[in-house]
Amino acid sequence: MNIDIKKYGYLRVTTVSPEIKVGNIDFNVKEIVKSINLAAENKSYFVIFPELSITGYTCGDLFYHKNFLSSALKALTILADKTRKTSSTIVVGLPLESNGKLFNAAAFISRGEILGIIPKTFLCNTSEYYEERWFSSEYDRTEDLITIDGKQIPFGADILFEDPDFPGLTIGIEICEDLWAIKPVSSELAAGGAALLCNLSASNEYLGKVQYRRKIVEMQSARCLGGYLYSSCGPNESTTDTIFSGHLIYAEYGKIHSESSRFNFETQILTVDVDIDRIVSERIKNNSYGGSMPDRSFRRIFFKSESSTVSKLLRDITKNPFIPDDEKIRNEICEEIADLQSNSLIKRMLHINSKNVVIGISGGSDSTLALLSITRAFDKLGYSRKNIHAVTMPGFGTGSRTKRNADALIEALGVSYRCIDISESVSIHFKDIGHNPDVHDIVFENSQARERTQILMDIANQVGGLVIGTGDLSELALGWCTFNADQMSMYGLNAGVPKTLVKLVIKWYADEQYNNSDIKDTLYDILDTPVSPELIPGKDKDSISQESEKLLGPYEVHDL
Repeated sequence: MNIDIKKYGYLRVTTVSPEIKVGNIDFNVKEIVKSINLAAENKSYFVIFPELSITGYTCGDLFYHKNFLSSALKALTILADKTRKTSSTIVVGLPLESNGKLFNAAAFISRGEILGIIPKTFLCNTSEYYEERWFSSEYDRTEDLITIDGKQIPFGADILFEDPDFPGLTIGIEICEDLWAIKPVSSELAAGGAALLCNLSASNEYLGKVQYRRKIVEMQSARCLGGYLYSSCGPNESTTDTIFSGHLIYAEYGKIHSESSRFNFETQILTVDVDIDRIVSERIKNNSYGGSMPDRSFRRIFFKSESSTVSKLLRDITKNPFIPDDEKIRNEICEEIADLQSNSLIKRMLHINSKNVVIGISGGSDSTLALLSITRAFDKLGYSRKNIHAVTMPGFGTGSRTKRNADALIEALGVSYRCIDISESVSIHFKDIGHNPDVHDIVFENSQARERTQILMDIANQVGGLVIGTGDLSELALGWCTFNADQMSMYGLNAGVPKTLVKLVIKWYADEQYNNSDIKDTLYDILDTPVSPELIPGKDKDSISQESEKLLGPYEVHDL
């Protein structure tokens, strides 16, 4: 099925590191046009190219030659005409003269029109770079308009490009060193409203720089709460002083979504779908962004982006957003969750000066994770595990499998144990309120849940401790809990953990913390048991009559 992704808030964009010949403008223009056409075939109509891509970055004193600059300017008008034929918007780099000064500039071209020229603000003049030999900075600019092909074009780094028909689509342009400066230009652009930040770069390579580049792009996208599209010169540039790799990156909201390989002498293309709607949403929710005012005012130039009707979104959308694919990262996240839970409980225990907790153990995943977190906290505190009062409360629907696992886990962890069967007390309650125990309705279910909470609260008063809540984020968000029962506790340890993550952390405990003990087998059996409140009797003690996911739908879907 083909869909117009623009309707869903996505913009398909392409970043290119084209094959070039240094100083051969005709060849470079042909390669840029090929890339524009290829991007259009991929339904991408917004394309950025590297710094000084029309001429090549390493042209040296060729930048002084009048004919060379005139050829570059003529190439710009040729490229404008090509975008008219493809309905594309492109950003290319070239040297441009203004009032006797030469600028390293980016040209924003859309559907045949040159809409704006952005000069570089921070010139790199350190170590192997000496741009100040040829170029002037944005700070040296003396005019707001520049004449190209008889037309007055807005000129300056104070320009944003906006599509009025695509809410939130505002684009800001910076050039290479503008990102690496102490106060990056893109920070100002983002504060001014730019959701997509584009960097035309000529970042060279030396040992270790690629890692630094990834981090700075990734972190700038996070700091700006936006998308960051990066294009750099390739290895066809001169290697007299340094070498280039053609690194292409797209990062969004602190995460690199896609990047190219490096050191390809042929044209490199990276196409991604930018989630503009998400960027707008995140900014609305972030008070720091709302309070960030740019130090300058921006001119806004309007353009029209092209729709992309495609059959596949070029973006990784995991069905388990809380669970990374990388095993190492998964383990790091699980360990951090274990530390967050245990240390939050430690702080609470120290604050109330108590050494006792009470927890109901069902043999299900939620109470299992809470108990594991409690034991971790008590071990760190140096408290006796016997001060952890684990209570099983079998009722009408309790199955033999969950009861067996609950008993085994409690025994293996060495915590205090009570088993209190609630069947008789709930039956008396039914008699008191005149409820037929053969009617398995909401009264039948919730009476059991409330009885269990009453028991836990009373035991907590007996031992001078806290009742630890076991309900997870997914169930609390869905309202899949009983009022004045399992949504109620003195300290809800799992309240910020979604169900899919609950299971992942238990698996981490099994594999990493209890790998060489019988606890591992118990934990895996708990994970294999269907999620159930076990309030309705099954056909027998070995069967489960209620499965939460059959009633609610898969937690994997809810946790999206």
